[in-house]
Amino acid sequence: MAKKLSPPEVMRNLTIGYWVARLVHVAAKLKLADLLKKGPRTVEDLAATLVIQPQALYRILRALASVGVFAETKNGLFKLTPLAATLQTGTPASMHAWALMINDNWGWDAWKELLHGAKTGEVPFIKAHGVPLFEYFEKHTEDLQVFGESMTSISVTENPAIAAAYKFSGIRTLVDIGGGHGSLLANILKANSKLKGVLYDQPSVIARAVKDQHVTAKGIKERCRLESGNFFETVPKGGDAYIMKYILHDWNDEACVKLLSNCRASMNEKGRVLVVDNVIAPGNDPSWGKLLDIQMLIIGGRERTKKEFAALFTEAGLKLTKVVPTKGPLSIVEGVRA
Repeated sequence: MAKKLSPPEVMRNLTIGYWVARLVHVAAKLKLADLLKKGPRTVEDLAATLVIQPQALYRILRALASVGVFAETKNGLFKLTPLAATLQTGTPASMHAWALMINDNWGWDAWKELLHGAKTGEVPFIKAHGVPLFEYFEKHTEDLQVFGESMTSISVTENPAIAAAYKFSGIRTLVDIGGGHGSLLANILKANSKLKGVLYDQPSVIARAVKDQHVTAKGIKERCRLESGNFFETVPKGGDAYIMKYILHDWNDEACVKLLSNCRASMNEKGRVLVVDNVIAPGNDPSWGKLLDIQMLIIGGRERTKKEFAALFTEAGLKLTKVVPTKGPLSIVEGVRA
């Protein structure tokens, strides 16, 4: 039986969380999981392939093995574990892009400004980089690509749960605002054979979505239209429902009201908006959403409670009608014209 840790020991482990995070990032950068896909290998063999110092690589792998990422065998080889396997590239539930994105230097630089942001109200990301996140991405396209891939990777389990949780049967045309590569929309269209969809995002994102398997799959592409633009200026007209996953949490209240108002103005008479985000619950239970909220604080957005969503809807001329939980961490917040 594992020893029960004292409060100081627990706090010590909390304070070194970034050690593990950076180790995972290095493993992802080196694509160690891919190198071990065919079986266990020696550190010397791996180091020769990577052109890296064997002793340093051994210490990195040993540390990762101590938290379940990789394992060292009795004869000195390293092998994959179920956790390490999630860092392989090209697999449906790969966390490789996520490990790269969430621990990359541009994000760490912004996190360094958290205390400054808390004291001054300035957005930490802007303090670190001089521009908001999405303006930064315009000039750092490689970071944008990894960001998009990371969002797609965590959607593998989330999107089927969203498609299953909500009754889309009464909708003829669903507009996915900021829908990225189209994974969510494709899942919903696949589950609802009579539904038509519109994927709407920035021109650069839509250009990549055209090449992606999600919206080009047989049975999906015939019912899916791709459009590009700025959702703060306009959104496609005539939709029965407008769905936004991980969109409102990127923005402050003023920007969210603008986007919701655009959807209200463009949707059909009996249309609805569907906001897919974490809905923060009261209490002190462990919460992915409450930690993600700090990441949103870093870039100028926020996760919200049901009451806060209702307030946004009201200001945009909408009325919150229900919150539909999914089997994952996200909920679907539905609103109609007030």
